[in-house]
Amino acid sequence: MQKLWFITNPKSGTATPAKADALAALFVESDLTLVGRTAFPDDALPTPESLDAAGVDTAVLYAGDGTINAAVAALAEWNGAILILPGGTMNMLAKLLHGPADPAAIIAAAVTQERTVALPCVEVAGQRALVGLILGPAANWVRARELVRAGRLRGLGRALRHAWRRTFGRGIRLDGVPGLKHGAQAVLVRAKAGHLDVAAIDARDFRALTRLGWEWLTGDWVAASEVTQCHTREFRTRGDKPALALVDGEPIMLEPRSVVRVSMTRDRFVTTLPEA
Repeated sequence: MQKLWFITNPKSGTATPAKADALAALFVESDLTLVGRTAFPDDALPTPESLDAAGVDTAVLYAGDGTINAAVAALAEWNGAILILPGGTMNMLAKLLHGPADPAAIIAAAVTQERTVALPCVEVAGQRALVGLILGPAANWVRARELVRAGRLRGLGRALRHAWRRTFGRGIRLDGVPGLKHGAQAVLVRAKAGHLDVAAIDARDFRALTRLGWEWLTGDWVAASEVTQCHTREFRTRGDKPALALVDGEPIMLEPRSVVRVSMTRDRFVTTLPEA
């Protein structure tokens, strides 16, 4: 790890411009060469060709899950390494790769003990979720959640009413997930080594729905209610209309009978944890 390209999102979680500048200074103090910077989404993400032309060997991502996913997808054909720093809200990928360490400690460790690994991911509709895929009516809370995180009240009431109506509506049905109740309001799919961990919430009463909505706005909704969980390698969505889903928090529309399967990335993500 010698020549870096630094990708940030000033609107993501804790990745403020001041903290990003402090990390950029830390790169220099650590005898690393900062070749370029990208402030996504105002700046376009770099291409594999541009990084190769600049001699970059490591892309450093300091942002939330959505930006990390977008950057990894944009650099899918690039052969360099990717270092993920905790700059979002939950920072699940950073914790998986580095434990609870802060960005400065991760950089210091990466300089001396850099090692790369592949990551399991959820593959659907030509996209890969590194953190998780959310299916079902609860995905409609995404608009309200983004307004809350941005501190914008205008339009929040309308977004909440829309999400509430959808959550009270018909739940999602899936094929190929044994033991999972049909009609769940929310299904979270996470990739593990060799299988998908599928967790479903079926919230029908007023109290459970309120708790589900609140947890979805403020944290991890899987903690909101009793969850049905099971494992599988592949399944399909059901229905006759396109349905909203969230890939690492970003909305996409899934066609009926979309296949969801476990997959693996290439060996390219820097980890600072001891080798198992």
